Amino acid sequence: MISYILWDASPEILTIPEFIGFGPFPVRWYGLLFAAGFLIGQQIMIHIFRKEGKTLEDIDALTLYMVLSTVLGARIGHFLFYEPEVLFKNPLEVILPPYAGLASHGAVIGIITGLYLYSRSRQAKGQTFFWVADRMVITIALGGAFIRFGNLMNSEIVGKPTDVPWGFIFLRNTEFLKIPRHPAQLYESISCFVLTFILFAIWNKYKAATPRGLMVGVFFVWVFTLRFLYEFLKENQEAFEANYALNMGQILSIPVVLLGIYFIWQAKSPRIPQQTAVH
Repeated sequence: MISYILWDASPEILTIPEFIGFGPFPVRWYGLLFAAGFLIGQQIMIHIFRKEGKTLEDIDALTLYMVLSTVLGARIGHFLFYEPEVLFKNPLEVILPPYAGLASHGAVIGIITGLYLYSRSRQAKGQTFFWVADRMVITIALGGAFIRFGNLMNSEIVGKPTDVPWGFIFLRNTEFLKIPRHPAQLYESISCFVLTFILFAIWNKYKAATPRGLMVGVFFVWVFTLRFLYEFLKENQEAFEANYALNMGQILSIPVVLLGIYFIWQAKSPRIPQQTAVH
């Protein structure tokens, strides 16, 4: 007997009715989960700042840097890696709605840039680039879990056909035939949730003595090794990827994994001082 899961979840939670000529406004699961990642992540960073005696007044600035750098990086990355012709013809597409494309590799580049800009004026407070980055990856992993679950609620980024008993038939996805597919979004969401707890456990063990770059390295290796593997179970996002042995997500993941391995090696090397400020 073949078993599978019929997935017919609505991407909308509710619709706010028209008011004074504005609306109606749909409230979608994806947007709510995206925002929840930042809000819960902010509370995690408040906890970390308190435990390590950092200035809580910096939390709002850090959150703002992360929101802007994540969204802009993900948007620019989507167009740069997947639709470069749109980016060069009409750069305003990056900031104009409906914000239909977000690339995780672009988000990584944006976040690294945002953390650099945030930390360069706060090194005197002990908030070096790696001090902030090693702790922020906890919240980034959690945000990734929420975002991928949002993709599931949108019935997007679906997997390839499968006969596993937990295969999903995405009834609201009209692009593919209604046959059981890997719930690749759920695989990635669960993986990011697990990583969140692993990273928090590492920080909880070391706190202020966390080896510099260790948590960033673990994050890069975990997320992008699994991303590379999960791509074999997913449909390509763009038509041009069908001509490649590896798709764009896999190609971009390889250097990030190698960088993560380097960070872990550096963090574990006794020859390198762990608490040196990064300039």
